[in-house]
Amino acid sequence: MIRTALTICLLVLMPAAFTAVRAETFEAANIPSLVASLRFEEPLYFCGEKVPLDFPEVRERLEKEMLLTLHDRPQVILWIKRANRYFPIIESMLAEEGLPDDLKYIAVIESALRPHVGSPKGAIGFWQFMQGTGRLYGLTIDTNLDERRNIFKSTRAAIEYFKQLNEHFGSWTLAAAAFNMGEEGLKSEILLQKTENYYQLYLSLETRRYVPRAVSAKLILTNPSAYGFILKPEELYSQLTFDRVTLQCDQTIPIQLVAAAADTYFKRIKELNPELRGYFLNEGQHTLLIPPGRASQFHERYDRLVDTWLEDSGKMVYEIQPGDNLSVIAARFNVPLPALLIWNGLNPHKPIHPGDMLVIYTDKALEESDER
Repeated sequence: MIRTALTICLLVLMPAAFTAVRAETFEAANIPSLVASLRFEEPLYFCGEKVPLDFPEVRERLEKEMLLTLHDRPQVILWIKRANRYFPIIESMLAEEGLPDDLKYIAVIESALRPHVGSPKGAIGFWQFMQGTGRLYGLTIDTNLDERRNIFKSTRAAIEYFKQLNEHFGSWTLAAAAFNMGEEGLKSEILLQKTENYYQLYLSLETRRYVPRAVSAKLILTNPSAYGFILKPEELYSQLTFDRVTLQCDQTIPIQLVAAAADTYFKRIKELNPELRGYFLNEGQHTLLIPPGRASQFHERYDRLVDTWLEDSGKMVYEIQPGDNLSVIAARFNVPLPALLIWNGLNPHKPIHPGDMLVIYTDKALEESDER
């Protein structure tokens, strides 16, 4: 009886097992060998400038980057999926300014097209701007906004920076190198080494890899099926669709009110506007993205919600007294400590001082927020 039962189970499971094996075999059959992936169709160009594959060291560098990139197939799949979302925006902005389309691959190797990614050195966003460079090219970076995470504004800043670098160095390849290592650093190396050829400069390992990495991304993303990445259109991440609205905030306003006025949820507003930090819009003018089709009557709904919130929020200002700490204050007013920190933009590890003012919302305010 036991042997019969086992036989039946095997007969039931075998077709599914064979199907899985056939699928894996079919997928493997469509992946070219790594050696075949290194047979480049020459000539190759980056931003219209020829990649000198006749230099053995340059070919070796490019082959290394191709192998490393193709080894991480899950990452490449995510590149392809995200490219469908963000490339149309970047391509349009580059074309509008007359810049080479290949510069979009810099965003791929810098951030893998992720808005929130950061580096140990403090670079953040699609183009991995440092704070100083980002601010120099017009990006707002403070406790409320970090526009390095905004695809439109960060790409505009990158375009202006690339323009300036290309004008100075006279080469898009050198402009890319300077984008990676810094303008002054590249100037010094050119001066010391007496050459303006990127491929002949002895630079840091990261910068020597930089353009070959971008060329590798270009080769794969231009023709992914040639490297065994065969995705259906419906498997790609959808392009960004949205309405734009402009708000004038006379005081700090919860982002949740924007979400309610757009008939959506807080998380969706944060996803469409990754530059927003925290839970509130600061005083001033804000241009935000909301889900498509929600702009009609948005301002009427928003004004009504803000008026109601101002009337019912129970907002009060408390002056910190000697002996107070945040936990004591939170308990005294029966509010969650994390909410108190968020309302006032406080760091729990930094001291508060008598005479400082805190914004506190009463229980009624919390109830109204939960209902919304």
